[in-house]
Amino acid sequence: MTGPTPEGGNPSGQATVPVPASARTGPVSHAIFRVARLHRMIAGQLLRRVGLHRGQELVMMQLWDLGPQRQTDLVRLLDSDAATMTRTVQRLEAAGFVRRRPCPGDKRAVIVEPTAASHALRREVEQIWSELEDGVTGGLTADERATALRVLERLEANLARATAAAP
Repeated sequence: MTGPTPEGGNPSGQATVPVPASARTGPVSHAIFRVARLHRMIAGQLLRRVGLHRGQELVMMQLWDLGPQRQTDLVRLLDSDAATMTRTVQRLEAAGFVRRRPCPGDKRAVIVEPTAASHALRREVEQIWSELEDGVTGGLTADERATALRVLERLEANLARATAAAP
């Protein structure tokens, strides 16, 4: 991936944020925080090129793959909350990428569907995700990429179990 180093970024490959002494008992958690922060920052920069905010592309990806969806189903699919999804859909509608209509079977529900303008955007979003992937995994072998993905999936499963078990 080309472009400016994110603010606070370090082209040497070393951690960009020092690990505070109080976080040394959780080095993996601190590393996840740092990686997620940089990933969100770069994704936001890339998505701005096509007029999207971070996270909106995930809604569009679901709509492109699944077709029109009830807004409540988008909340579930993206593990979001209703208020955030409402704001996201309103912004996408204002940009001309989605259209909302009442659900024929449930007048309380809203159907969200992609517009023709959003279909033109799909290729650009796919290119951005490819660029983001190259930036994240650049320099890794195919085996290292596969290992990283397996480890991340396991970490996600651990966190999902911890969330489910939380009171």
